[in-house]
Amino acid sequence: MKAFRRKLCAVKTVLKLALLIITVSSAACFTSNQTILAAPKEATRTPRYLFLFIGDGMGPAQIKLSEALLENGRSLAMTSFPVLGMATTHARDQLITDSGAASTALATGSKTTIGTISMAGNHLDTLRTIAEMAKAKGMKTGIVSSVGIDDATPACFYAHNASRSNLYDIAKEMASSGFDYFGGGYSAGNFPENQAKSKAFRGDIKALMQSAHYVIAHNKTELASIKPGVHCWAYSDYDSKGALSFAMDLRNGNDIELAEFTREGIRLLDNPKGFFMMVEGGKIDWACHANDAAAAAHDVEALDKAIKEALAFYRHHPKETLIIVTADHECGGLSLGNSANGYETRFELLRHQNISMQGFAEKVSTWKKRGTVTFPMALDSVKTYYGLSLTHANSALALSAKDSTALHEAYTSTMKTESAGTKIPDTFSPTVTGILNSRAAIGWSSNAHTAVPVQVFAIGCGADAFKGFYDNTDIAKKIMKIAKLKKRVI
Repeated sequence: MKAFRRKLCAVKTVLKLALLIITVSSAACFTSNQTILAAPKEATRTPRYLFLFIGDGMGPAQIKLSEALLENGRSLAMTSFPVLGMATTHARDQLITDSGAASTALATGSKTTIGTISMAGNHLDTLRTIAEMAKAKGMKTGIVSSVGIDDATPACFYAHNASRSNLYDIAKEMASSGFDYFGGGYSAGNFPENQAKSKAFRGDIKALMQSAHYVIAHNKTELASIKPGVHCWAYSDYDSKGALSFAMDLRNGNDIELAEFTREGIRLLDNPKGFFMMVEGGKIDWACHANDAAAAAHDVEALDKAIKEALAFYRHHPKETLIIVTADHECGGLSLGNSANGYETRFELLRHQNISMQGFAEKVSTWKKRGTVTFPMALDSVKTYYGLSLTHANSALALSAKDSTALHEAYTSTMKTESAGTKIPDTFSPTVTGILNSRAAIGWSSNAHTAVPVQVFAIGCGADAFKGFYDNTDIAKKIMKIAKLKKRVI
């Protein structure tokens, strides 16, 4: 038995060394050829301003791909942070997590079951969040997301519910939270179909927010006019799920981007007692579920632009600010390289795609309703939006006979007339996107989440605590300790 214990201890030691080597190697990979931001060493100081950025579905490959697509050798701000860690993401009941369980871990420091919003796995005990702790300490609080404000990740910071599907009941908790700022997506829970599912309907969410003395800003002008100290819920145009557009689809000058929601949030929350702000890049995950590499890369960059807003604030308050960037989980099993290309990568081909797969699918849906778009016309659109064509001068973008056959079959299937009660899926849009991804040496192993550990970047007061390899629950615990947030009300 003693010999077995000695062997077990030896194995654990080797594993810890291996994890340390992986972490250091990752740091070297992500910070080569760029200037690393310096972080003041203030071990005894308590940060007054806390930023937590969450890239939903953003694994190491998503970050590296986004950086590879930047022009002129630029790099992402997050990869220049001086502190790098890695975090595991498993839920209490499954190795592969969802955003409910993962964000509960990030928000509360406790594991829970799949689909649960900041409650214990027994669905009886409420778990207090770091945002609620910050509020109780006298700090102002803000929640920002590029998806619906009642979607799983943002919900885990202000709400408590047994199921992430109870969107209306989750949205109601915004009004009772007392939080100072909600920005980004609309409330999907306020859509009629979700209102109807509630067993405790209390009326329109906007009306509830206004009754709780929240001012609602619908556009840039209205948001800019809100004065600090006023409770605010801000959103602009949103889709059928209450989310902002994919970053690469933003065309309307009235759209408020994630970075602007973050910048305005800083303006509204800034005060002598400090603030906590959680900002989620939620559409990264949606792009990865669709295996849309270009859209994922653009939304990683959109999150990074929001991070730059926090960095600008940090430079004015370097001894009082802590910024943490992480992910709730990886999505899609993205690989940078595939069997078709061997060691060759051609990520730059993704720059020819100028619309998300969802945006292209909306166009395909319009074609189907019109019934006048022929296959040659469809191929013209493929060239316009993806750069792929039968006669392209660049052989990497030239469609082969095999590609043409696959596209024609997908087009024919997609355009079939639907009978009553049947829904024919769009296979044309994912086929086009898949061809470009494959040409660019992109691989996907899944349309769902994976159990891959995610990176943690940190800068500022207390950042050194985020070095190493740990569990996602430790991120919240470290924040609580560094910021002196109390887990229990005394």
